[in-house]
Amino acid sequence: MSERKIVDYWIKSAEEDLLTAESLLKEKRYLHCLFFCHLFLEKILKAVFIARKHTAPPWIHDLLKLAGESDIKLEENSKKDLREISRFNITARYDDYKFSMYKKASHEFTQKYFSKTKEIYLCFRKLI
Repeated sequence: MSERKIVDYWIKSAEEDLLTAESLLKEKRYLHCLFFCHLFLEKILKAVFIARKHTAPPWIHDLLKLAGESDIKLEENSKKDLREISRFNITARYDDYKFSMYKKASHEFTQKYFSKTKEIYLCFRKLI
């Protein structure tokens, strides 16, 4: 498969995850919505990595590390947001983290990070 097709695959898969996150937000399934926000950004970062490095992305889930590996320059606010969004991957998967995140994942909190995720995506998408 060509590099362009692989990048397009990651973009399409990311955009599907955005639609899933949006549906979960509407259904008030906030923890799962946040997990898909993370997944959405992870996939677009992997597309950026491939487009810039011309090789397979690393098998990591940490968004800040993926951005760094992709040579993306970030402002401190963006770094902070990516650190927080990276936590959604762990908290949605492991029961001991889920309990504390259920308390935090209110409608307002989830809406805030859903919106931030879309904004960050647009910035990363321009890099491809």
